[in-house]
Amino acid sequence: QVRVVESGGGLVHPGDSLRLSCEVSSSTYTPYNVGWFRQAPGKERNVVAAITWTADMIHIADSVKGRFTVSKGNAESTVYLQMSRLKPEDTALYYCAVGSRWTEYDYWGQGTQVTVSS
Repeated sequence: QVRVVESGGGLVHPGDSLRLSCEVSSSTYTPYNVGWFRQAPGKERNVVAAITWTADMIHIADSVKGRFTVSKGNAESTVYLQMSRLKPEDTALYYCAVGSRWTEYDYWGQGTQVTVSS
């Protein structure tokens, strides 16, 4: 069984920062990569960032490049999405997913809501 749990979402003002966490737990499954996605109401779900489990490869979507970073704790099973200079258009449900191949995802979390509003 693989458990993927996001946390850290909330209501913030434009220009604020927020850090999301994705905790992965399993006794038998070690991911190759972890991805962060977001989906706003009425829109498609899009990838925001991705990182390999060994952190030797990182992808940041152009739409958030320069504002968002992704990282993994060395001794942890947690991946972080650090978001800064947040904008109202960043408002979405943010999901974390893990996969056994780059750009392919096997297990998803339930999502954490991020709302950016003045």
